[in-house]
Amino acid sequence: MRLLALLAALAVVPAAAQPVFSGGAEFQPLPVGARNGVSNLHAEGGRLYAGPHLVVTDDGATFDFLAADSAFASSAPGQVSVYSLDVEGDVVWVGLGYIDEFAQDNPQAAAGFAVSTDGGASWVYRFPQLDAPLDTTVVYGVSTLRALPVTAPQQSPPFDLDYDPATGAVWVAGFASGLRRSDDQGRTWERVVLPPDSSDFIRPDIPYDFVYAPLNQGVQQNGFVAFSVLVDEAGTVWAGTAAGLARSDSADVDAATGDRAWRRYHFDDTALSLPSDFVVSIEEQEVGDPAFPVGSPENPRNPVWIAAWPADSGGDFGLTVWRGDDADGDPVFETVLLPGTQVYDTAFDGPRVYVAGNDGLYVSDDAGATWHTVSTFRDAAGAVLPLGPTGVFAVAVTDAGTPESVLWAGTSAGLLKSTDGGQTWTVFRVNVPPAGDPDFADEVPEVEAYAYPNPFTPGADGYCRIRFDAAGDVGTARVRVFDFGMRLVRTLEAPARGGANEALWDGLSEDGARVANGVYLYVVEAGGAEATGKILVLE
Repeated sequence: MRLLALLAALAVVPAAAQPVFSGGAEFQPLPVGARNGVSNLHAEGGRLYAGPHLVVTDDGATFDFLAADSAFASSAPGQVSVYSLDVEGDVVWVGLGYIDEFAQDNPQAAAGFAVSTDGGASWVYRFPQLDAPLDTTVVYGVSTLRALPVTAPQQSPPFDLDYDPATGAVWVAGFASGLRRSDDQGRTWERVVLPPDSSDFIRPDIPYDFVYAPLNQGVQQNGFVAFSVLVDEAGTVWAGTAAGLARSDSADVDAATGDRAWRRYHFDDTALSLPSDFVVSIEEQEVGDPAFPVGSPENPRNPVWIAAWPADSGGDFGLTVWRGDDADGDPVFETVLLPGTQVYDTAFDGPRVYVAGNDGLYVSDDAGATWHTVSTFRDAAGAVLPLGPTGVFAVAVTDAGTPESVLWAGTSAGLLKSTDGGQTWTVFRVNVPPAGDPDFADEVPEVEAYAYPNPFTPGADGYCRIRFDAAGDVGTARVRVFDFGMRLVRTLEAPARGGANEALWDGLSEDGARVANGVYLYVVEAGGAEATGKILVLE
């Protein structure tokens, strides 16, 4: 039944066609049921895919659902969202995850995959990349290693995935489940053994006796814990872990077993190293003519851009780029954004580079030598868009490398579009209509207030936006936030004009302390009317 519900709900649902006004500011509509906090973007030609609830646009103006909430039902106890996304031609892989609100500390969890081979017209569901209870060993080359079977979805969401059209394999970076690969469209998954913490190199023809267990009773083997993965145009596999960057070239595949040799590169506090060891994003920039052999003058190796965050071994936030190896075959990493720049995603438009960062969008026209930052987003008339403080969490370019290219940026306050390289913007947002609006009675429940993102992670999201409707210009609204015991945590004030308005909460109490994880209630008072709701805080 779960699979049938998933397939049935993948029908396309049209978006509203008219602009909507929010507190006097115009924005373009996303379909009701989408999310204003946009965490995933992927461009394939002129088509844009956006998550966490998957919508797609071919014309850059109207959006359709490819998968609604019920499509992500699987067997998850929580609301399922897009955690990772890759598209190659008509093949679409969507990694699904959720917040387990019923488990201790509310961990993120794996919910499986939605897979399409016809551009989203039809779908199949694949189960999460987990083990059977008796999978207590893993074969790597000539070695049979002891292994801890990962049987529970908690702490194993598909943070990143990459489909390789050359081989048909799909690779998944799943934190506690490590790095995995499937050669049969996700029906079965193979554990990929990377170097353990005690070594920076492994080879399948050498005997080993270490235990393969990314996470065992709270003890983490950082070298096995995977967060990002990329298969580049030459067949090189790059895997981002909590202990640095693992790489395996096509020449590193053992002909007898099919297993790979791996080398790991990490932060060593030198100019040519990674900025730190927690590698969260790996993206490839296409620079050559694919009609020629890879590595030829007409088609040189594509640069690989690597974002890293501070790890147990030290280091800082930063972005590096690999453009080739030295004479000894070791990769040369060039730091292109100063330490302290928290990077989430990277996209390209020919030679131009766009970087999604916690404090805005970084743009470089000279391969990373110089940058300028877009932190205030303005419309074509020069007015500042009413987004409030927001970082950029995802970035993509449709029709890249052509005069028709369009830049897209995902933020916590909506999806942004620019047709002039980031100078001016249009914002797309979900509008939940006022309570009792008959035009939407069959489309959405009656609401007077809601909060997003929800669940809210203060460290990553920055602000939770409490949206409420006012019947007229009532001056100032008061928003009170309570903990689950109805103890007052914070009082906010926000202007309240006729229509939709927002108050921003940074996740702090009145005394400036970060609130604990849990459920919080809010009460909005505006012009004698009152609305309430709940926010789940998960750090």
